[in-house]
Amino acid sequence: MTPAKRPVTVPAMVKDGNTASGGKSRRYELAGATLDAPPLGAGLYLVATPIGNLRDISLRALQTLAAADLIACEDTRVTRKLVEHYGIATPLTPYHEHNAAEARPKLLARLAEGQAVALVSDAGTPLISDPGYRLVRAAQAAGHLVTANPGASALLSALSVAGLPTDRFFFEGFLPPKQAARQKRIAELAAIPATLVLFESGPRLAAALADLANGLGPRAAAICRELTKLHEEVRRAPLDELAQTYAAGAETRGEIVIVVAPPQEQAASAGEVDALLRRALVRVSVKDAVGEVALATGRPRREVYQRALALAKDVADDAR
Repeated sequence: MTPAKRPVTVPAMVKDGNTASGGKSRRYELAGATLDAPPLGAGLYLVATPIGNLRDISLRALQTLAAADLIACEDTRVTRKLVEHYGIATPLTPYHEHNAAEARPKLLARLAEGQAVALVSDAGTPLISDPGYRLVRAAQAAGHLVTANPGASALLSALSVAGLPTDRFFFEGFLPPKQAARQKRIAELAAIPATLVLFESGPRLAAALADLANGLGPRAAAICRELTKLHEEVRRAPLDELAQTYAAGAETRGEIVIVVAPPQEQAASAGEVDALLRRALVRVSVKDAVGEVALATGRPRREVYQRALALAKDVADDAR
């Protein structure tokens, strides 16, 4: 007979110090002060961590990591840098795609004992390109509390700075590493009526961009590299131009997100292009205006440049 599952609720605060760790709150350090973390109830806590800048972490995330009985993480060396930075002494245990089958039952046993387990990825929000969803599904099936501490996400950060439509997007993750499989997958993505967001490694970036340009055409795109870090860089251009740039040896070190505009359902009219150019030419140079409008409309850069030259004098006269 299957035992009845207990109802799952998210307590606002656990009263009387009733924690899985014996009633003792844990501590963390912030701005030179040592602070006590509020106690946690038993359950699985999905905690978003910084994607680069260690200051991009929420107060609630610090409190959760400090109060948990255990932190399950992809790479203990990466997470240790974060917890040591904030003076958090919670034990770490690895949980990644290579050991998930073995580690998952042990984490579920901890939850069954009434412990609080925090799950983090190396950077950003758990379950985005990691095996965490299987642990979440198993914990929920066993009746344990599962709750999220939201925060940084490379996916959403790249989408927000790419300058491309955000009303509808499709997250692909990593493309296949082998060219034949990659080209086949790109062909499947071509008809999706949404902005595409992909992760890619530096060594494969040039090859991936070449295949994207061949498969999707000169769509507007952005390469977002090292977001939130010292050498953050966002390059915006049509896919074919980006492919040429990175084939020529542009910097590819660090974490990379590719954002690609959706297919153009209808090309911008000449009047729409002119209107966009007039507004842009008031603010920026002809070169920059051409880049902005070509990226926004998907029209060929040469065509937009010719219109910009024709309009530049009129805009200058109007400004006088």
